[in-house]
Amino acid sequence: MPFSAIDRLLRVLGRGPGTSNLPALDENNRLCRALDQNRPLSDCVFTVLDTELTGLSARKEEIVSVGAVRVRGLAIIPGESFSALVRPNIPLPKFSTLIHRITPEAIAEAPPLHEVLPGLVEFCKGTLIVGHHIGLDMAFINRACRRNHGAALANPCLDTMRMAMLWREQRSPSHYERFSLNISYVLADLAEEFKLPRFTAHDALGDALQTAYLFIYLAKKIARNTPLTLKELFRAGQSWRWYM
Repeated sequence: MPFSAIDRLLRVLGRGPGTSNLPALDENNRLCRALDQNRPLSDCVFTVLDTELTGLSARKEEIVSVGAVRVRGLAIIPGESFSALVRPNIPLPKFSTLIHRITPEAIAEAPPLHEVLPGLVEFCKGTLIVGHHIGLDMAFINRACRRNHGAALANPCLDTMRMAMLWREQRSPSHYERFSLNISYVLADLAEEFKLPRFTAHDALGDALQTAYLFIYLAKKIARNTPLTLKELFRAGQSWRWYM
C-alpha cells in the first residue's frame, strides 16, 4: 500500500523505517550501493528506459507510458524488455496526445502507475539506468517511488544527451564548434547523424530502443578501442555537466 503522509513525515524526521514497503526496491538499492564502478562498461548491465508524459512538470504532470530494454555486454538483449501504458490521475491534455499519439481511449483501461511501478523496479533491479535526458524520466519515476513506496531508486544513471556532448567535444577541433546553433541533441537527430537504426519517435519502447542504440554507439566511440570503466565515464563527463 502507498506510504501515508505520516510515514513520509517520520522518514523526513529520521524516525521512519529504514526500508521501503517494496522488497524489490530495497534489494535494488542494496545492489546499486554495492556496484563496482571500476568494472569495464562491457561487463555492466544497463536498463535503457523512456517515459511518455502528460507534460514536463514533475510536480504536476504524470507518466502515461514507460518502456525499457536491457543492454548487456554493450549489446541489446532481445526479449528482455518492459512496456506498459499507464492511466494518469489527471485528464490527458490534447497537446500531449499530439506528441506521443496516446489517446484517452487507449489508456482508459490501463493500470495506474502504482500498479506498474513494482514491475518496473523489478526490471531495473541492480542495473545502471540509461536514458536521453534521463533526469526528467527519473524525476517522475522517483516521485512515484517515494510517494508509493517510501524510497527512490538508487540506480546510477547515464544520460546519452550528455554522452553525445562529450563525444562531440572529443572529436571537434574547435571549442566554438561545440556550441554551434546548427547542432542538435534531439534523439531522432542524433540517430540520423550517426546513421543508427530508426524507431518510432515519442513511443516509450521505441525511444528506449533508439536510446539503447545511441548509448552503445557513443560508449564505443568514447572508449576509442580502450576498455572504459563506469568511473572513467563519469569523470570524463564532469567537464560538460555545467552547460546542461
